[in-house]
Amino acid sequence: MAAAAAAAAPAAGAAPAWPARPVKLVVPFPPGSSPDLVARLVAEPLAARLGQPVVIENRPGAGGNVGTGAVAKAAPDGYTLLFTIQGPLVTAPLLSRQLPYDPVRELAPVSLIATSPNVLVVDPALGAESVADFVRIARARPGQLNYGSVGNGSAAHLAMESFKARAGLSLVHVPYQGFPQVVNAILAGQVQAGFMVPGIAMGQVRAGRLRALGVTTLGRAASLAELPTFVEQGYPGFEAISWQAVLAPAGTPAPIVRRLSDELVRIVKSDELRQRLLGQYFSAAGTAPEGLSGLMRSERERWAQVIRAAGVQPE
Repeated sequence: MAAAAAAAAPAAGAAPAWPARPVKLVVPFPPGSSPDLVARLVAEPLAARLGQPVVIENRPGAGGNVGTGAVAKAAPDGYTLLFTIQGPLVTAPLLSRQLPYDPVRELAPVSLIATSPNVLVVDPALGAESVADFVRIARARPGQLNYGSVGNGSAAHLAMESFKARAGLSLVHVPYQGFPQVVNAILAGQVQAGFMVPGIAMGQVRAGRLRALGVTTLGRAASLAELPTFVEQGYPGFEAISWQAVLAPAGTPAPIVRRLSDELVRIVKSDELRQRLLGQYFSAAGTAPEGLSGLMRSERERWAQVIRAAGVQPE
């Protein structure tokens, strides 16, 4: 009888089943931002699959570095996760002198959730109907045209710096705090162009206030099939995607990371979420941890080259 009782009892020191309480998903950007909206699309089905609430916690600040640093220092128990874009993971380490975390050593990749093109938009008054038109006009006015971005080292900034180098352009960079400010600056004639996420740009494009010239994916984006790529317009290999991913603190038990990844892949690849992401101009991804790790590594290498070539200085 004693032996049977011992066999029925949990092993001494055995880890409790995970998850046994709510899981926190930290978004290092404000409510209503693109990563916040996508995180909320994922949180509900993830909660259903885990059998525990998934609570969104917005911790904005320093371009995403505040919330990212908080997750990097959190207990690696599977109850605090990060939902973020590429900036805090890829370009921040290249451009911040005092970054309070190391994304390679202190964060564990879980899954790539979604990708999106950037869109080159211009002031319709500029007269450019295509990328070739924009290049021709910019070359005729070296140093006289401005472009807006959402800050030094942002995806919008580095995409334009990469394109400037490819096309041999001289443009003046004007940083703003967010895409709505960039839109307003173009509408006011303060800047003439900028790369933007489609969720911000396309409403203004369809209203005729901005003109979209091309997308930065290698092939046409499913959500923007009417827009040609830069590849189609004479710039082979030109790509500058935005992406969103889930990570955990380094040291999170491998079975938890794998369970999270498997559940997220199922969710992201479902027809329902694919369509909901498409409605926000995203393409569903859904990868194993190794896929996200490889993307982070290749993106760091690629953008480090752009930063060096463009002479972008750390802040």
